[in-house]
Amino acid sequence: MASYLITGGTGLIGTALSNYLLNAGHDIIIWTRRPNSVAKYNERQLMAISSLNQISPHTTIDGVINLAGAAIADRPWTPTRKAMLEQSRIALTSSLVDWLSSRNHQPSVLISGSAVGWYGNSGSSVLTESSHYHDEYTHQLCNQWEQQALRANKLGIRTCIVRTGLVLAHNGGFLNRLLLPFKMGLGGRLGSGQQYMSWIHLQDMIKLINFLLETNTADGVFNACSPSPVTNKQFTHSLAKQLRRPAIIPLPSWLLKLILGEMSCLLVSGQRVIPEKAQAQGFQFDYTELDSALADTLSTNKKNNT
Repeated sequence: MASYLITGGTGLIGTALSNYLLNAGHDIIIWTRRPNSVAKYNERQLMAISSLNQISPHTTIDGVINLAGAAIADRPWTPTRKAMLEQSRIALTSSLVDWLSSRNHQPSVLISGSAVGWYGNSGSSVLTESSHYHDEYTHQLCNQWEQQALRANKLGIRTCIVRTGLVLAHNGGFLNRLLLPFKMGLGGRLGSGQQYMSWIHLQDMIKLINFLLETNTADGVFNACSPSPVTNKQFTHSLAKQLRRPAIIPLPSWLLKLILGEMSCLLVSGQRVIPEKAQAQGFQFDYTELDSALADTLSTNKKNNT
């Protein structure tokens, strides 16, 4: 069994990953601002800390999973909000790698989060890990975040960057925000509806991180998204079909920009990303098609609410 340090362990992905690794018998340390919010578990297996200084120099850490980061779509990108986004990603990752460099015994692997926003608005172009980017704020944020994590390579730590798409989950994330208007028949495409949405089922997200932890030949950037990205129009149709509701009320781009400002780019632009590198390494997705992924996610949501 291994010992892992997780940042962002109380978030959507971090919580699911922690439970998965704990159930597999691994020891987990969660670095969080709110250690009291971490659910109680077998004390031998789980420790929550608010400072890395709480970890003894003699504690063995086999791997680090860095998932920390303030929610990017919670509120408009004012200068204050941008500073928080950058602090919670770039500065925190820098502090994490600095701390790793101070230890006598290094973990064998660092898995560090990023997002498909690294590619910027790329229209309908198919994007792999070797594709170029469109220079805009999401790219700049993700790129600086990734560069801080990649400093771990110089410490001899195998480093994987995970560029995550939209995560389909029954207990949080962007899908839960869409459910109420869609259930009320108020759903519809965003902007033109032609922008691509790169998505991944939470179960596949956790499987991929675990795969990267255990695959010694895996390093560098990996796209964490289904091999079947869809347009916003296709996503809208699929979600409406699963909920058996109409989806005929579009939100025009100009209105989204008026309401959200620069942050509207998350909704009216997109990326058509495929996980070329993960599949080349032998990773197999459980959910490759949106209809089945939504059906599973929504059925789990329904069971949990009954």
